[in-house]
Amino acid sequence: MGSSNKKKKEKKKDFNKAKLKVGKAKAKAANFTDTSFKSKSIVVNQHTLAALDGVDLVGLFKQHLNQAINSKSDKLRQEALVQLTKDLSSKPIFNPVGVPNLLTKLLPLITDSVANVRTNFLKLLRALPPSDVAPHVEKILMYIRGGMTHLSTEIRSDTLSVLDWLIDVCPDETVSCPGGWLKTMNSFSSMLGWNPSVASTLSVKGWTSATKTSLNKVSKKNGEAQAKQITTLAKFLEAGFRPETPLPYDEQRYWDSIYRMPTMPNPFAYLNLWGAQRDEDGEMYPDRISRQQVFERKWRAAIKTGVMGAKQEGGVIGRAASVLDKVLRTAEEGGKKVVEEQKIEEVEEVEA
Repeated sequence: MGSSNKKKKEKKKDFNKAKLKVGKAKAKAANFTDTSFKSKSIVVNQHTLAALDGVDLVGLFKQHLNQAINSKSDKLRQEALVQLTKDLSSKPIFNPVGVPNLLTKLLPLITDSVANVRTNFLKLLRALPPSDVAPHVEKILMYIRGGMTHLSTEIRSDTLSVLDWLIDVCPDETVSCPGGWLKTMNSFSSMLGWNPSVASTLSVKGWTSATKTSLNKVSKKNGEAQAKQITTLAKFLEAGFRPETPLPYDEQRYWDSIYRMPTMPNPFAYLNLWGAQRDEDGEMYPDRISRQQVFERKWRAAIKTGVMGAKQEGGVIGRAASVLDKVLRTAEEGGKKVVEEQKIEEVEEVEA
C-alpha cells in the first residue's frame, strides 16, 4: 500500500507547475546549453574559411591530385577531381605535373566503385587537350579494356563513355595503336558474347546461347546497357573503317619527310624495333585496308550473326543493332571499292 502511494506522488510531481518567484529567473533545464557567448572566429577541422595570400598553387595542385587518388572519403575524392578539372579548364591551362604523370596516377579511377568519382573523372578527361592525349592512347586503352570486362554493369557502362570520348578526340590513334584494334574487339566480344569461335557453328536462332557465359548475362536485365555497348561498337568500327583523307601534294613536305627528322613521337613504332614481341592481337593496324582484312577474317561472321539476333529483340537494342548493321554494310561496300581500285592499279603497272 505504501509503495503504491509513493508511486502516485512521484507521478503527480511531473504535472506540477513550477512556482515562479518575483524577481528571480526561471529555472533552467538540466540539459540547457549557454549560447550567449561571442566568438571572433570559427574553426573547422581540416578546412579554413580564410583566404590565404601567397598560396603555393603547384603544391595545392599536387595535394588535390593526391587526395583524388588516396583519400578514403568519396566526397573528398570527388571535390579533388572537380578542382583539378577547374585547373585544367583554366586559360592558360594549369598542369604543373604534365599529362603523362596525370594520366598514370588517375587512370585507375576508371574502375572506381563510386559512380560520382567516375563521372567527375570523365569530366577531367574531357578537359585535356587532344594533342596531349594522342601519345598516350595505348595506355588509356589498356585501362579501358579492363573496365569493359569488369563484373559491375555500371562500371562497364561508364567505361564505354570513356571510350566514346577517346574515339572523339583521337579516332585514328585509337584504332591504329598496338592492340587498339583486335584487343578492343576481344573486349567487345566478352561484353556482348559475340564469340567468333562459336559463331560459325551456331545458326541465327542460336547466337544468343553464347551470352549465357558472357558478361552480358547481368546487363540483359537492362536493355539500355546492351544498346550502349552495341552503339559504342558501331562508333569504334566506324572509326576503324573510315577512309584515310589523302593529303594534297606539297613539295616542301615531301622533301622534309625524306631529309628532316620526324616531328611526331615514336614515328617508327609500327616497326617495333625495341619493343616486346607482339602477337596478332597486339599488332598495329595503321591503315583501313589492314584493319578491314583482319576484321573480315576474324570478326565479320560473329558480329553479323549477333546483329541479326539483336534486331529480332527490338526496342533500343534493335535500333542500336540497325546502326551497327549500317556501319557494316558501308564498310563492306567501301572494301569492295578499294579492292577494285587496287586491281586497276596493278593492271596499269603491268601495262606500263
